[in-house]
Formats: sequence, C-alpha cells, structure tokens
Amino acid sequence: MVARRGFVSLVQTALRDLFDQSTAFGRLALVHVVMMAGDTLVTISLAGSLFFSVSPDAAKSKVLLYLFLTIAPFAVVSPLLGPLIDRAAGGRRVLVAAAAGVRVLVCWLMSGYLTSLWLFPLAFVVLVSSKLYGVTRGALVPEMARRDEMGLREVSAAGWPRDEQRDRGGFAGYNAQLTLLGTVSGLFAGALGAAVLKTLGASAVLLVASLVFALATVLSTRLRRSRSYRSTRSEGATRLARGAGVELSWSLSASALMRFSVGFASFLVAFSLRRLHAELGWYGVVLGASALGSLLGLAVVTRLRTRIAESLQLVMALAATGLGGLIASQHPALGAQAAFAGWLGLWSATAQPSFDSITQRLVPPGAQGRIFARFAVRQQLAWVVGALLPVAFPFGFRAGDEFVGTLLLLGAIAYALRGRVQHFG
Repeated sequence: MVARRGFVSLVQTALRDLFDQSTAFGRLALVHVVMMAGDTLVTISLAGSLFFSVSPDAAKSKVLLYLFLTIAPFAVVSPLLGPLIDRAAGGRRVLVAAAAGVRVLVCWLMSGYLTSLWLFPLAFVVLVSSKLYGVTRGALVPEMARRDEMGLREVSAAGWPRDEQRDRGGFAGYNAQLTLLGTVSGLFAGALGAAVLKTLGASAVLLVASLVFALATVLSTRLRRSRSYRSTRSEGATRLARGAGVELSWSLSASALMRFSVGFASFLVAFSLRRLHAELGWYGVVLGASALGSLLGLAVVTRLRTRIAESLQLVMALAATGLGGLIASQHPALGAQAAFAGWLGLWSATAQPSFDSITQRLVPPGAQGRIFARFAVRQQLAWVVGALLPVAFPFGFRAGDEFVGTLLLLGAIAYALRGRVQHFG
C-alpha cells in the first residue's frame, strides 16, 4: 500500500513537472523523455541487426565487438568534455543540444550501413553522444532543481500556501522522476520500434530515431542557461578531501556492482534464450518484467528517501538482489528467470537514483561534470564486464544466478561494514 501511494505520488509529480514547461526541471524532463525514446529506437535497431538476424555464433562475435565499443566513448567524454561541462557558461545546454544533433545525422547514416563494418564507427559516435548527454544530465539535475526550489520559496514568501512546496525526497526524488519518465518513454518507443522493425526493417527504425533526435535538438535549446563554475574546482577538491571522498568511493563501488549485475543478467537471459530456441515472446516477457520492476523501484526509492539515507538504500539493493539471485538459481525455469529480471529491475532502479543523489549532494557544482564523467566510466566498465562474461562463456541459469547472487551479498556485507553507512536520512 505504501509503495502504491509512493508510486502514484511519483507519477503525479513527474507528469506535473513534465507538462509545466515554465520550470527549469520541467524543460529538462521533456528533453529526457525524447532522448530516451531515441536511445530505445537505436537499441531496437541494433538488436534487430546484430542479434536476431544472424546465427548465435555470429551474434556472439558482433555483440562482443559492440560491448567493447561501449567502453571507448568514455575515453572521450571523461577527460575532454567533463571539464567543459563544468566551466563553460551555458555549455551544458549547448552540449545537450549537440548530443542530440549529432545523432540526427549519424542515425540517418547508420540506416544505410547496417550490414557493413562502417556500422561500428558510426555506432561509436552514437554512444559518445549518448554518454555525453548522460553525464551532462547528471550535472544539470541539481542546478535545475535548485532553480525551481528557489522559485517555490519565493512564492511561499509572497503568501502562497506552503503545501505548494512539494516534498520530492531530495535529489533522489528528482532522479527518480527522470528515470520514471525515461522508462515510460522507452516502453512506448519500444513498442513503436518493434512494430517498425517487423514491418519495415531495422533501417526504418533508425530513420525514425533520427527524427526523434531532431525534436530533442530543438527542445534542448529551451533549457535554462547554466552558470559558469570556473572558480570552484579547488572547492571541489577541498570538500572531497574532507571525507566526502570516502563515502563517494564506497557508494560508487556499490552502484558499480549493481550495474555489473544488470549487465550480467541481461546478457545471461538473452543468450540463454537463444541457446534454448525460446519463442520471441519470452524476450518480451523478460523485458516487460524488468520494466515493471523498474517502475516499482522508483516508487520505493522516493518513499525510502524520506525515512533512510541513500547509503542504506544501496545496501538494501545489494542484499535484496543477491538473495533474489540465490532463490532464482534454485528454479532455473524461464518463468523464474523473468521474475528475477523484475526483481533486479526493482532494486537497480532504487540504487541508481540513490547513488546519483549522493554524488549530487557531496560534489560541488563546479566539479560535477568531471566527477560524473569519471564515475560514469567506472559504472559503464562494470556493466560491460558483467555483460561480457555470459557472452564469452556459456553460463546456465543456475550457475549464473548463483554467481551474481553470491557476489551481491558479499558486496552488501562489505559496504555495510566498511562503507560508513548511515541509517537515517
């Protein structure tokens, strides 16, 4: 009942912000919805061309190459663009628009090279743009939120009722809103993309994605101008040196472990279903369970944030997912694996906004671009390493679930004992 009320409240707040384009966060939310729709369409197109349209052995080699490519974009984003995100006045808005605009052209080019080796360098550019947006968005959330909260305080001082100042659960609440909107957008875009893929092919899906990113480019120009933070780099180093770095380091390790488990479980299911010659409907069942779990997890994180600290939420996510993996290992049937996908979706959706909130709270604005870029590298690397294992080695459901369950439980214990976990928010 509490989770249901939390979910209803989250949906109401997210939709209210999305349709209120007079606020800074509302404009960011609309951009995020369109960006996630475009990313989903690209993913569906690549899945259709790299995974389902070729033999399992050919799919294995192509997926391995693609996974290695997903790491490379951070070599560009982290050292080169992270400082630019922090220092350029208005640069964050420009970078979001650039991340969308580049994909307009590249998705159009990819539509003609799906069977060529040119697909992979083009996919690399798409991934760089996607990661650039992700890092920039992480730095934009606290700034846009502070703008709107200052506005609410001004309204309250002017005599409006104080209940107009909505309790969002801190930055975790804002992050959860964006994740919710992105998940729903991805579901609708996924249905559209699947229909286009079946009727017109993967190239047509990329052309639709190009149009979606064109819309995102236009919407990005409406984002509120960011401040310049040239003078706050030393402030960031000082604050991290005073102890925040320890909490961030342990929280990053916990979040990366959850990302590892998501990558591992996703590709374990995908390749296991191919080896079992499962019907296509099972892929839909697993994806649907994961999406439903993610939506429930967003309800959980917004409710928990008003009661316990983000660090304890990370411990809970690791422990609960670990136990779920061990239970699923005793029931390797497809139905149990779909249920575990939903369970993993729930707790991964709880963990990521919590970690983002810790980072946004502890890192000063002038260092957030660099820090988010650095952390994104490590999280993506964890996801890729997790994904590579079931692609390179033929794990079964039982062995795979036991492995990820044991690893997450050990991680929960280590984080709880040494991560300086706080029990209450």
